[in-house]
Amino acid sequence: MTDGGDDKSRRFFFALWPDEVSRPALGGLAREVALESGGRPTPPNLIHLTLAFVGQQPQIRVDSLRRLAGNVHAKSFVLQLDEVGGFRRAGIAWLGASSPQAELKALHDDLARVLQSRGFPVDERPYAPHLTLARRTVSVIDRRLPEPIRWRVTSFALVASELAPKGPAYRTVAEWRLAT
Repeated sequence: MTDGGDDKSRRFFFALWPDEVSRPALGGLAREVALESGGRPTPPNLIHLTLAFVGQQPQIRVDSLRRLAGNVHAKSFVLQLDEVGGFRRAGIAWLGASSPQAELKALHDDLARVLQSRGFPVDERPYAPHLTLARRTVSVIDRRLPEPIRWRVTSFALVASELAPKGPAYRTVAEWRLAT
C-alpha cells in the first residue's frame, strides 16, 4: 500500500504501538518527564517502541520489507516498562524496562535476522528498547516507576516517518499479528 508521496522524504522503521489503555498513561508520563527534565513531551499518538530502523528506502525495497516481516515468528507477550532514563547527548528522556524481556528480545532478534538476510541495515549496537517520552531535555532522569506500565503486544508494524517543520508524522504501512 502506498499513498503516492515522495519516497525520498520518508524513513521507515518497525515498531510496537501501545494499546488504547496504556496510551493515556504514557502521555501523562511524557508530560511529567518533560517538565522534570526541561524537555518537550512526545505527543501520546507518536509514542512507540522501535524494533528496527531501516532509514530511507525506495518503494521497491518497502515492498521487500513487507514480505520479509511476514517471515518473523514471535509470540504475543506483555511488555512491562518501569524505568525512566535519558540519553544526555541526544537530549532524550525515555521509558524502558529494568529487566530484559525475553519475548521482546526474541521478536527483535528474529526481525533483525530477516532484515540482514536481504541486506537491510541493522544497528550493530546492543538493542536498548525504549519509548521516547521527551526531546530536547536539559537534565537526565534516572528512576523507577512505582507501578510499571504494561500492555499486551499482539502485533508489530512497519511505519513511515515523514519529517515536517511541526514535527514527525507517522503512518502505519503494514502490520503483522503475533502468535498467541
